[in-house]
Amino acid sequence: MKELSKRLKVKEREEYRELRDVVEQLQHTGLVTFDRRGRIAYETARRPSRKSTYPITSRMVGQLSVTRRGTGFVKVEGLDEEIVIAPKFMKTALNGDIVSVVPFTRTVRKRRNKDNHRIEGEIIEVISRTNKTLVGRLERSRHFFFVIPDDKRIARDIYVPNDEAGKAKRGDKVLVQLLPWKDEHLNPEGTILEVLGASGDARVEVLSVAKSFGLPMAFSPDVPREAEQFSDIISPDEFASRVDYRNKVCFTIDPEDAKDFDDAISYEELDDGLIRLGVHIADVSYYVREGSALDAEAFARGTSVYLVNEVIPMLPERLSNDLCSLRPNVDRLTYSVFMEVNKTGKVEDYRISKSIIRSARRYSYEEVQAIIDQKRGEFAEIILPLHELAKVLLKGRRRRGSIDFETPEAMFRFDDQGLPSKIIIKVRLDSHRLVEECMLLANETVARHIGRVKREEHAKPFVYRVHDVPDPSRLEDLSNFVKQFGYSLNAKTGVSSRELQKLLDQVKGTEVEYLINDVTLRSMSKAVYSEKNIGHYGLAFRSYTHFTSPIRRYPDLVVHRLLSEYEGKLDSQRREDLAMRLPLICRQASEREGVAVEAERASVKVMQVEFMQRHIGDEFDGVIGGVTEFGLFVEINDLLVEGLVRVRDLADDYYVFDKKHYSLRGRTRGKRYRLGDKVRVQVVAVNLEDREIDFTIAG
Repeated sequence: MKELSKRLKVKEREEYRELRDVVEQLQHTGLVTFDRRGRIAYETARRPSRKSTYPITSRMVGQLSVTRRGTGFVKVEGLDEEIVIAPKFMKTALNGDIVSVVPFTRTVRKRRNKDNHRIEGEIIEVISRTNKTLVGRLERSRHFFFVIPDDKRIARDIYVPNDEAGKAKRGDKVLVQLLPWKDEHLNPEGTILEVLGASGDARVEVLSVAKSFGLPMAFSPDVPREAEQFSDIISPDEFASRVDYRNKVCFTIDPEDAKDFDDAISYEELDDGLIRLGVHIADVSYYVREGSALDAEAFARGTSVYLVNEVIPMLPERLSNDLCSLRPNVDRLTYSVFMEVNKTGKVEDYRISKSIIRSARRYSYEEVQAIIDQKRGEFAEIILPLHELAKVLLKGRRRRGSIDFETPEAMFRFDDQGLPSKIIIKVRLDSHRLVEECMLLANETVARHIGRVKREEHAKPFVYRVHDVPDPSRLEDLSNFVKQFGYSLNAKTGVSSRELQKLLDQVKGTEVEYLINDVTLRSMSKAVYSEKNIGHYGLAFRSYTHFTSPIRRYPDLVVHRLLSEYEGKLDSQRREDLAMRLPLICRQASEREGVAVEAERASVKVMQVEFMQRHIGDEFDGVIGGVTEFGLFVEINDLLVEGLVRVRDLADDYYVFDKKHYSLRGRTRGKRYRLGDKVRVQVVAVNLEDREIDFTIAG
């Protein structure tokens, strides 16, 4: 421990205690071990490979996830199956906790004529409480307060003594800190840390989303202080060590309301018929150095989070909106990928180097689209050929099997009070595709560059963006799902990404296009960050990384640092250090990305529900996007708002759930409601706190 604390420059006693606690926690989770002399080692011998089967032992450690119905699932690293925890065996564990679990039985369930084995177990210890705070609505009984958690996966109310409630009153949305909870027969206790505002207020509910996901709303004082120390002036030495590209035309293309611009594009036609495509990315690594306060904060946050009415940035504004933002007519430090591309979209040659650019123009997507449509405008001589190149690149990707999902997205207009006044569906423009194709090509080129290792060289530790092949059972479910709409997908022999794209092409322009797109997307594995390159199934790339957004994604910042290090010689000690650290970086980045996605969806749902409060009694056209034994989930076509038609409100017949055909069928009249059916619904009730909307079938 003393040697480790010296290497980590731990000097204060309190810091040493924190380090000791962290190491002990890593020991509990099986990531490190102690030998007889007290030396700490990384448990490589016990870390199973991705495809291995982990032996079932009497005691295992993993992370608990809980469904809304109260069933828990413990994911143990290396174990293919999750351990199922019935509510009565949950003890004091809550969603997200690291727990010790004892498997005690295997059950076999029949699933489409196949035996589906499942491991069941019991939690015997909570090793670490992942969420020490939670958000909920404060209520009061005769003798005490209690908090009803917003997170429906937490089935227990939190007891709050009267003297711990402070100024909070009944009906307030509060942030509560959990106290140690040992007795499962009693409800957990807590202390109110912050009163967020009145429950049911849309702005308070969005703030509650941020707090419930543990998103940091402010930087610690030393982080912005460190950022403010950087000068606006670029030193002569830095000019001398970089490619000076200021005399070439570069420009940025971003959303109209964007405040940070971290990527610019340049285009040149070469004498031999090739095109030199330049992708220039803000060199955040120049400012955010490894081991700094800025670096620690960026690692902890992992990513910027884009809530519906607020951005929670990864980096302070001094960097994200100023020094690292590629604003027009200002010299900026960049990392550039220059790619010489032929007429078929193949990269014949490339160069990756640190550079200095001066953006000539800040475009919005709409402005570039106008130039594409009208064939004229400032820098049209660059934008129009770029558009043609993007079409070639897209065609080549599609030919190789890259999947191109068409997933609509909602955008809000707000009134003076910050409440949603209009919902608009974002349109995917050709200008969006132009930028996407340039960034995809740059990311792939960087990943392939790292993979090119000379015979005498060691493999280079790196951060890849990977996407595993889909789970066969999910593909089988997808095959059965699309069959009812007249489409076929042979899932028995495995499904290539090219076959999935063919399916999406077949449904394009049909009434069920977005429905099948959505179900297909849900059938996919999640893309994650990994130190192991297993390729990217969805994009059909053998190598892929994230290089193009270091202002808002920590892995991109790490990729920039690694590229810089590999320009020189790496000693064996540094290589070993990187091999040890990158798995942790990848795991943290993937986890924080998952949190950000969930928080963003939750904030969108809040505003959708707030918007629909003003439309109770109104009728809308929609499509059935989900069928269950308790009702129909219907999405309104023009708003992307989903609500539930409950079976109890289908008063014209007694409806039975037909699981095989994803439908509800009337027992007497035979009327059937199926996935993909068009229906007209009326809004009958809205619950902002539970983020629920109730419909009935109109008429």
